[in-house]
Amino acid sequence: MNYEVFETKERVLADNAAEAERVRSLTGDKGVFFINLMASPGAGKTTTLERLIALLKDKHSIGVMEADADGEVDAARVEAAGARAIQLHTGGLCHMDADMTRRGLERLGLDGLDIAFLENVGNLVCPAEFDTGADMKLVILSVPEGDDKPLKYPLMFTVADALIVNKIDTAPVFDFDLEALKKRVEKLNPGIPVFPVSAKTGEGFGALAGYIEGRLRR
Repeated sequence: MNYEVFETKERVLADNAAEAERVRSLTGDKGVFFINLMASPGAGKTTTLERLIALLKDKHSIGVMEADADGEVDAARVEAAGARAIQLHTGGLCHMDADMTRRGLERLGLDGLDIAFLENVGNLVCPAEFDTGADMKLVILSVPEGDDKPLKYPLMFTVADALIVNKIDTAPVFDFDLEALKKRVEKLNPGIPVFPVSAKTGEGFGALAGYIEGRLRR
């Protein structure tokens, strides 16, 4: 046999890892804390960001990159909430990789920022595989999705630094078992902090904002 077997996925991930280090150097040199926010479509990523921006903006300058296949609605929302914002169109790709992220950060502009958020494409699969160079990976699971999601998408919950359980005010309606969720996540990611919140009512956001600020001070 004269042909070569080329493992493209391994090469892509290796190249991405090198690019992620460039992102870390970029944000580190500017003193910007970079957070990658990941979740399914409809889990409440943008509403969560609006709540966090409201709590953090008096002390910290915030920038947000909104990644979507198309549209500009989310960028307008976070800008109105008080953050510098840029919309990133992925051209149908289901995730942001480190090169796309670096170019987005350069376009957003890091001068004067304390915190930069990436609202990643709505997906519990692809974004988990690609290191964006973030200092923190936040994952949102919404109550209507069910407490069994860590069993179906283990990698996402394994790579997360913290888990946000959104729409907790609807738990009785959906028969959602928070303790069962915590046990499942703990098996995948021992010690992971879990923050039950309601982006609608604001419940639980004080603790979540405090956690982020605690990481900023490290």
